[in-house]
Amino acid sequence: MAKTMKKTGTDKKNAAKKKAEQKPLDPVFLTGFDRYLLAQATNYKVYKKMGAHPAKLDGKQGMHFAVWAPHAKAVSIVCDRNNWDPTANYMLPLEKSGVFEGFIEGMGFGEIYKYAILTKKDEILYKADPYGFSAEFRPGTASRTADIENYKWHDAKWMKHRAESGTFDQPMAIYEVQLGSWFKSDNPDVNGGFLNYREYAKELVDYVTYMGYTHVELMGIAEYPFDGSWGYQVTGYYAPTSRYGDPKDFMYLVDYLHQHNIGVILDWVPAHFPKDAHGLADFDGEALFEYADPRMGEHPDWGTKCFDYSKPEVKNFMIGNALYWYDEYHVDGLRVDAVASMLYLDYGRRDGQWIPNKYGGNGNLDAMEFFKHLNSVIRGRKDGAIIIAEESTAWPKVTETPENDGLGFTYKWNMGWMHDFLDYMKLDPYFRKDNHNKMTFGMSYATSEKFILVLSHDEVVHLKCSMINKMPGLDGDKFRNLKCGYFFMFGHAGKKLLFMGQDFAQYHEWDEKVALDWYLCDEPLNKDMQNFVRDLLHMYRKYPAMYKLDDSWNGFSWVNADDASRSIFSFIRRDGTGKNSLLFVVNMTPVGYDDYMVGAPVKGKYTLVLDQDGEVAPSTEKPRVFTAKKGECDKLPYRISYPLPGYGCAVFRFNEK
Repeated sequence: MAKTMKKTGTDKKNAAKKKAEQKPLDPVFLTGFDRYLLAQATNYKVYKKMGAHPAKLDGKQGMHFAVWAPHAKAVSIVCDRNNWDPTANYMLPLEKSGVFEGFIEGMGFGEIYKYAILTKKDEILYKADPYGFSAEFRPGTASRTADIENYKWHDAKWMKHRAESGTFDQPMAIYEVQLGSWFKSDNPDVNGGFLNYREYAKELVDYVTYMGYTHVELMGIAEYPFDGSWGYQVTGYYAPTSRYGDPKDFMYLVDYLHQHNIGVILDWVPAHFPKDAHGLADFDGEALFEYADPRMGEHPDWGTKCFDYSKPEVKNFMIGNALYWYDEYHVDGLRVDAVASMLYLDYGRRDGQWIPNKYGGNGNLDAMEFFKHLNSVIRGRKDGAIIIAEESTAWPKVTETPENDGLGFTYKWNMGWMHDFLDYMKLDPYFRKDNHNKMTFGMSYATSEKFILVLSHDEVVHLKCSMINKMPGLDGDKFRNLKCGYFFMFGHAGKKLLFMGQDFAQYHEWDEKVALDWYLCDEPLNKDMQNFVRDLLHMYRKYPAMYKLDDSWNGFSWVNADDASRSIFSFIRRDGTGKNSLLFVVNMTPVGYDDYMVGAPVKGKYTLVLDQDGEVAPSTEKPRVFTAKKGECDKLPYRISYPLPGYGCAVFRFNEK
């Protein structure tokens, strides 16, 4: 269908006549109070009134529609029932709210529709519903009426536990997944080769449970038109993508994961949106959801539009959207994409391409207020829901409460640690001694925020190489290097995230067009890597010392952070009880030491629980218990001797009380 269409004089007369014949609707659907709250950005259940909902008018069943389009001269509903005629079903404006509402008798669930918006220039724009609960399968661009009520949830036990347990002292090891390329069906010609959400549910539960992850983070769930955007250019913020099924199929996925004690985090994109004709851009013929000034409203790097958070209706649209995913789909958290691009007015812009704020600075005051508002609401729920910032700069107080002038996020991705870690791990071991501080610097600020250590999808695309191919050396050395890297990451303070395929060392870069190379799990080196990561994950969940005091120096202490000449790191993790503390040692070079000495804080037994070969089982023939002897080492009063091989690592369990 064409994007715009000129109206003739006769068309205009007919349109005016039909518009005049429209009967006012029962105001119960969008009351004056609803509209008042919308104008205050506090209508937190806005999606229950806006968009398409089943309703009755004069005893006749049908579908009620409501859309915000304040610059429009007229708005109508177009669908199969009226042959997509923009003059057939006009909507009525509600006072001065900019909201239009309409009704189509007999319309039910599963039917496609759009809004035909007559602009001030007498052009008609055909737009998908911003509040639409479902959408056509690409390349279709219409919204689809959908039933999101009456799903029977089975996750009460999970939701109760989530609300009652504090997030910060719980393990969090996240498996980042792009469903469409995680696994594909055997028939690529049917539905693009995608499985249904329900089919993915069982496969995900089996794998995540086997490996030991605590959460999955799902990329690209809100509807988007272009596969290559991975879901970061959204056109349907309230619609789970139809690539994998309908809204209740997605509810089933979340429900099934919860029933198996797996949390669900969604990627969420409140920073920007694409310019697709059916989307939010110039929605009613003028800048509406975006800033009107291109120095604020255009993102030059991405070719997208930036949300205008100075408008309460826009803030309400996105705050309501966040709460929608928590309430209607029971998700446990949102990972907010590109937070820095929202906070900085000059992000990705050169001089002359941006406008300073009223104080002359480069901080976006609208975005700051939006985050504080949203995160205050989420914190106030007290139901265990979390929100995570992908914030790539040193912006202060990202996870501090709004009451203390923070942004209020639950966690922040630690991008600085990630870049330092990858820079170090890519080095030939000979040069690591000159870059030792890249691995220790992260602990100097580890308590400044609530951090998640991430090795995400962004690090294995666009010629950055897969994780295994970032490593120096030949095949055997690459795998030993990567084991050391993962070992260091899991021992370091902070929650964890790994992108799919990294845990079995997929060789090629991630490509959204193809599934992961699961056959590699039958190859000896890859299977060994998968087993090692699995052992790390199970150890992580078993010992509270690895996660309970992530943001406190009571939970981490260096044994030796300065052994640069040998590129060896040693440190202790604690949970505050004095029991089952863990001593970590990792050697980042191929040079081994038959009698390596490491400092120990107390005398007694130190039990080896994991080394470079993985978990040490009770039946192993290797020596498992080491006795700390008196004698200063690493400025500690005791020491243990251990045969540390090249690219060797070891974890020892001990008690301090």
